[in-house]
Amino acid sequence: MLIDPNDIEQLCEILHRAGQKIVFTNGCFDILHAGHVRYLEKARSFGDCLVLGLNTDASVRGNKGPARPINGELDRAEVVGALKAIDYVVLFGEKTAETIIAKVRPDVYVKGGDYTLETLPEAKIVQSYGGRVEFVQMVAGRSTTNVIKKIEQLQEQEGEV
Repeated sequence: MLIDPNDIEQLCEILHRAGQKIVFTNGCFDILHAGHVRYLEKARSFGDCLVLGLNTDASVRGNKGPARPINGELDRAEVVGALKAIDYVVLFGEKTAETIIAKVRPDVYVKGGDYTLETLPEAKIVQSYGGRVEFVQMVAGRSTTNVIKKIEQLQEQEGEV
C-alpha cells in the first residue's frame, strides 16, 4: 500500500503502539528481479511489517544517472507493493533515506551487504534511538544494471544480424 510521506510518521506511531516491530529498507527497485524479491523477503523476516522507502524518479536520476529509472515511481511502487513481503511503500526524494527514517523510526533498518555501518549515513539515526541495522547479502549476478546490460547486448546482437 502506497502511503503519503506526510502520513508515514503517524502510521508508524500507530504500528509501534500496537506492538508491531517495524522493519524499513529503501532503494530504487527499478526493474524487479529475483535478487530484489529474495532481499525483501529476508528484510521482512526481521519484524512484523516492512516499510519500503522508494526513491522518487528525481532521486533515482540523482543517484544512478539521467538514463534511470527505466520505470516511473508510481509503477515501481505498484509492483513492489504487490509483493507479499511489503506492507507499506513510501516515496522519498532525498539522496539518502535519513529524513524518512527519522519519521518511521524502524526497529530494524535493512540494507544490502555492499554497505557497512561506516558507509551507511542512516545507521547513526537508527542507532541513536536504539534501533538496529541488519545487512543482507546480495544475490550474485542479480542487479538492475546487469538486466539492462543484457538487454543492450541482445539489442546489439540483433542489430548485427
